[in-house]
Amino acid sequence: MRNHDYDLFVIGAGSGGVRAARMAAGFGARVAIAEDRYMGGTCVNVGCVPKKLYVYASEFGKAFKDARNFGWSSERPGFDWATLRDNKKTEISRLNAIYDSLLAAVQAEVINGRARIIDPHTVAVGEQRYTAEKILVATGGWPHIPEFPGSEHAISSNEVFDLERFPERLAIVGGGYIAVEFAGIFNGLGARVSQLYRGPLFLRGFDADIRAHAAREIRKTGVDLRFEVNVQSIAPGPGGLRVQLTDGSNLEVDVVLYATGRKANLLGLGLENVNVRISDAGAVAVDDQYRTSEPSIFALGDVTGRVELTPVALAEGMSFARRQFGGLENAVDYDFIPTAVFCQPNIGTVGFTEDEARARFGPIRLFKSTFKPMKHTISGRDEKTFMKLIVDQASDRVVGAHMMGPDAGEIMQGIAIAMRAGATKAIFDTTIGIHPTAAEEFVSMREPWSDD
Repeated sequence: MRNHDYDLFVIGAGSGGVRAARMAAGFGARVAIAEDRYMGGTCVNVGCVPKKLYVYASEFGKAFKDARNFGWSSERPGFDWATLRDNKKTEISRLNAIYDSLLAAVQAEVINGRARIIDPHTVAVGEQRYTAEKILVATGGWPHIPEFPGSEHAISSNEVFDLERFPERLAIVGGGYIAVEFAGIFNGLGARVSQLYRGPLFLRGFDADIRAHAAREIRKTGVDLRFEVNVQSIAPGPGGLRVQLTDGSNLEVDVVLYATGRKANLLGLGLENVNVRISDAGAVAVDDQYRTSEPSIFALGDVTGRVELTPVALAEGMSFARRQFGGLENAVDYDFIPTAVFCQPNIGTVGFTEDEARARFGPIRLFKSTFKPMKHTISGRDEKTFMKLIVDQASDRVVGAHMMGPDAGEIMQGIAIAMRAGATKAIFDTTIGIHPTAAEEFVSMREPWSDD
């Protein structure tokens, strides 16, 4: 291995790349990591972290109103976009510096610039070339805006956090979790939001009951949801942007945000110089050890198009480093990965949807509950929580848990631990709940809603 400049050269300093670099260096490997944009990748800079901060900001508006029936005589104050935006920038800069410090602490060399692969063991950054025994591609994903008349007037989630002016009227195109989350954020901050989706119901891939409940609850908040419609064209006009829709209607808005998907970030990587196979979906194809069809080149995280979640990239980075440099067998288990959608109210989910569970296990039992959160019995807010458990009839194991309601993500993390441990419905039923909480409903649903 000492015939090369480094034992490992990582391209991309996002969650997965940094975790792999740190752990490999901890095992004694000589590591370099190249980043051409910002330390921490999408999650820290234009993803999970700023999104959650903006979600917090957007919830205050409803909280001021909720407080009145609890005795607080206050009106909703004005909102200043620049304060939120600039405080967010300060926090992200702090996190960027932490990533630099973490890499410096393990003596991993950070190289600023876009790396491109020259051959199976050589990487170039600018005019400088480096050799490595192993190369790891961890460049993540990138927002994709399709081409259509006026598409150049649309922005992506990369730009929306740092708009110079707050968009009073916003059109969001897309039906995935990113579109749904931003609809809730800007609606909560006071914008008039229209969300457009070409399909009959958004959040494809989530449980059907959650999707239907989400549409009902999000409409209540004031978001203008429009399904089975798409954008035909965007044109600037005296009143902002004119958005022509496929149903013949049009919108006048200040900003059009496209959240219609992300693609593997492969531009300029030099993969044409090596034998790295690209999947039909445009992602880097890898085996269960994250090795590409070029034996010395590996890839992990969103660039592989598997489970595109930050904690999964972190787990893959650890697995890669332990196997390649620590001599340890450490495979990532992709079953029962919990996830959350930070819409309003939140969605939390783990395990199989109803359709997936029936296909996988055969006969199942379903448990459902819909109720008004205790807080809103006084606040007066028209909001309902929905919970659902899916149980394999043969084993009594809980194989799916889905929730939309306050703190759903926090609650689902604990449920995920139980489900990974193989908890049965009988164990859920004999677990004593914490009262009064919403979470106790998961151990109080005794009667099946339906039984195959």
